[in-house]
Amino acid sequence: MADLIDKNILKSFVPPSALSTENFQELAGKIYVEDFQAGKVVFEEGDTDKQSVYLLDGQVDVSSSSQETFVILSGTDISKHPLVNQQPRKHTVTAKVDSKLIRINSELLDILLTWDQLSGIEVDEIQVKEGDEQEATDGDWMTLILQSKAFLQIPPANIQALFMRVKEVPMKSGDVVIKQGEDGDYYYIVKNGKCKVTRNSKTGTELTLATLSDGASFGEEALLSEGKRNANVTMITDGSLMRLSKEDFNELLKEPMLSWVNNEEADVLVKDEGAIWIDVRLESEYKNANIEGSMNIPLFMLRIKAQTLESDKTYILYCNSGRQSSACAYLLSERGLKVHCLKGGLVERSSD
Repeated sequence: MADLIDKNILKSFVPPSALSTENFQELAGKIYVEDFQAGKVVFEEGDTDKQSVYLLDGQVDVSSSSQETFVILSGTDISKHPLVNQQPRKHTVTAKVDSKLIRINSELLDILLTWDQLSGIEVDEIQVKEGDEQEATDGDWMTLILQSKAFLQIPPANIQALFMRVKEVPMKSGDVVIKQGEDGDYYYIVKNGKCKVTRNSKTGTELTLATLSDGASFGEEALLSEGKRNANVTMITDGSLMRLSKEDFNELLKEPMLSWVNNEEADVLVKDEGAIWIDVRLESEYKNANIEGSMNIPLFMLRIKAQTLESDKTYILYCNSGRQSSACAYLLSERGLKVHCLKGGLVERSSD
């Protein structure tokens, strides 16, 4: 039976090395070392395997119908990244000598990375200005929501459907609305009352991130990343929350705020409108491979860097698959920025 990957070795690879301890442990428990005899094919040009393949030991030949063959050796900088990681595969990789490799499910890795990066983002809610909180009455939460930049981009029919589908949930002071680490299932809007947002630190202490009041919304991060809740939300007064299911959130809010473009459409936007590429992956991934002329703003830095983006510019976001960039696009759209996502991400972008 194949051996599980040594965690110390896995820590040397990008981007698994950037995962939180909990998610790193989960990933490591699913990865087995594979032996490849010299001459054995790892994957072929044209394959669509949705795997990130890493070279642990040995050497591999990399060939394609349009390029000369080159060799990748274990222990080199390039071997710390997935082998020619494009889908469908644009190269054939063959073991040059007896070698050891690992395969990581790209979908799982992407989900874990997205959740971790969103967990590093401070809660950014549709907040009521401090002086206005006292004026909010029973129906004012609708007005506050409609005045936000995010909802200005939602079609009227979707807004009407949203108001019909949200369910009011009475809450008491001390009630826990969402708990860090749980699966995301609902998007919430504060109708009236106040709640606090906290996060459990690695030392076991609870850090207070924000206080939310009438018109504030929360809970979208876990829905965007398809991951776990990255914070706790607890009522600090009696009140009422309006709750929208994950399915309705995706249909009525997420999808209308996302604009997907393919490679050709993206290139036209860059050429004709001066659109700016933003790579939302980790810096280590960006340095290994990126789209020429792009800037790097990792997802976990989004809240801070978003303030530096110009509102009159158009931005095209990309990651490896589209998951992290779509989360970024939603969060930037909430701020009124004009953004698009590269369909299929970097792994499906044709190499020139």
